[in-house]
Amino acid sequence: MSQDAPYATLTPDHVLDAVAACGLYPDGRLLALNSYENRVWQVGIDDAQPVIAKFYRPQRWSDAAILEEHAFAQELAEAELPLVAPLAIAGRTLLHHAGFRYALTPRRGGRAPSLESADQLEWLGRLIARMHLIGARAPFAQRGRIDRATLIEQPMQAVLASPLLPAHVQSRYRVAAQRVDEAVALRMEAVGPVRQLRLHGDCHPGNVLWTDGGPHFVDLDDARMGPAVQDLWMLASDDAGMEALLAGYEQFREFDRIELALVPALRAMRQLHYAGWIAARWHDPAFPAAFPFAGEARWWDQHVDDLHELADSLGA
Repeated sequence: MSQDAPYATLTPDHVLDAVAACGLYPDGRLLALNSYENRVWQVGIDDAQPVIAKFYRPQRWSDAAILEEHAFAQELAEAELPLVAPLAIAGRTLLHHAGFRYALTPRRGGRAPSLESADQLEWLGRLIARMHLIGARAPFAQRGRIDRATLIEQPMQAVLASPLLPAHVQSRYRVAAQRVDEAVALRMEAVGPVRQLRLHGDCHPGNVLWTDGGPHFVDLDDARMGPAVQDLWMLASDDAGMEALLAGYEQFREFDRIELALVPALRAMRQLHYAGWIAARWHDPAFPAAFPFAGEARWWDQHVDDLHELADSLGA
């Protein structure tokens, strides 16, 4: 398969055939779900609930890293955490078809949580604490960690190597990104060592679905080692929101509040990584269609200004 268009050969027929190869009987109904890093489809099944078929981006994760994600999901599900874990087909969760790796999960619907609701935030805090109790049992061996190499250095190099970055912005971008990197390093040094554990890793509102029975988590695709606060800060829109999350969290697990000082650094890393992710994936036809603004010089000018503001806010 072409690395310039990694999903060009993933036709609807291939998706249906992959599901049928698992002993299921697709009824022909396919719904492409919102996913750019991977390709995800809802597949209708005869006389049964639909399943979700997730086809992994080639060369992003090793098989061992994907299986580690699956094992973590199963560990959480076995502890009765509301998380959608992959189905085991003939004892295997990582499946192969037509050169693609994929997994099937049950379909679980829901709506976005209300981040203005203290009750919902406390509920999420309790669940995240329970997730972290399990995540602290053992480390990931294959999935890396939340660090500057992954979230700053790699995306910065992707941007600098990309034709998206206008020539007149290159030197300004390099200076701004390096300022962010230095500021993040200083903030981490000031905070000192914090406990690392297995995380959801990308715990934003889009990865939490709420039903009448409460919330459940989806998508461990970015699961990594990191500090507990990584799974909290994206759900807290302000200090009151964070306090509501922690009110629930601390009912089940102690939280070292010094980690709160890492939130501005984590926010800066995520923003820099976002631009690098787009630059690194621009060859995938889905990305220019989804992120057309990245092809405009004015967006990169603004991104550089934003990076300088982030560095300033971190005291660099």
